[in-house]
Amino acid sequence: MRRLCFIGIAALLVAANACAASYCVTVAGLGGDPEYEKQFEKWAVDLDKVLQTNGPDTHTTVLSGAAATRERLEQTLKQIAGAAHEDDSFALFLIGHGTFDGGDYKFNLPGPDITAAELAVLLSTIHARQQLVVIMTSASGAALAPLAKKDRIVITATKSGTEKNAVIFTRYWIDSLHDLSADTNKDGKISALESFRYADRKTVEYFESQKLLATEHALLADSGASVGVRNPASANGQGLLAAAFPVIRPPAENASALSPGKQKLLSKKEDLEAKIDKLKYEKPAMTADDYKRQLSTLLLELAKTQAEIDKPPAESDK
Repeated sequence: MRRLCFIGIAALLVAANACAASYCVTVAGLGGDPEYEKQFEKWAVDLDKVLQTNGPDTHTTVLSGAAATRERLEQTLKQIAGAAHEDDSFALFLIGHGTFDGGDYKFNLPGPDITAAELAVLLSTIHARQQLVVIMTSASGAALAPLAKKDRIVITATKSGTEKNAVIFTRYWIDSLHDLSADTNKDGKISALESFRYADRKTVEYFESQKLLATEHALLADSGASVGVRNPASANGQGLLAAAFPVIRPPAENASALSPGKQKLLSKKEDLEAKIDKLKYEKPAMTADDYKRQLSTLLLELAKTQAEIDKPPAESDK
């Protein structure tokens, strides 16, 4: 199934570029397991819902399920290469599993996978000067060097190809676009740098709160360097482009998300999602029946909580 719903990236940097177009592709890759398959597709849909608010000059595509093939991804990127101009912006979000064989990073897709080096060749044909690539997969750290380029922001959920566990960075990246507290400089936008810092901090807090050994460490590079950093700052020369790349401009009506009732629901949702993530780590030591029972209970409660969050403010905050 193919969904047309491009995750929009707002027009960039200066007022002169206000009419520039934004192009963005999100791909929910191969799950390898029904649980992950549903989760990856859900994350892609959630990302789409919040980012569609970026305005009429966005051109968006989501590839998921059977449509998330290497051929369809290549076709999509070639179409954008033919349409995008230098003053436009482009973003690519990869959600799913990745592998590293010691030489190449591969993003897992139905059918043939695609390597980071192959992606780099395709992206080099896109004329949009400002580019954002967010790889939210296991082993994604190995993709950073092949994709690093001047004027391109590269964010990976792991620091190397040897961090092979399924990542939770994705969830927190999406959460950052819903949570106005991620807008730390209070300019009404959530930049790529702010999303990175929010998602990285939440990921660290998750492993600490669950008393689990951290199996992922996110990196960012936007200076053209092939080595990313955990803490982008002027001292290491990283983060300047990411700070100027708005991922979302939250509409004024989203301020209701800061109300006490909404905050309580969002906290409850985060707690439930953390419990689900921990349960997945504990799955190998559990019986199948016990795992399914606990997972079903948590998913049901999560669905009820999400339904409350999605209610209009006047209802959910009563």
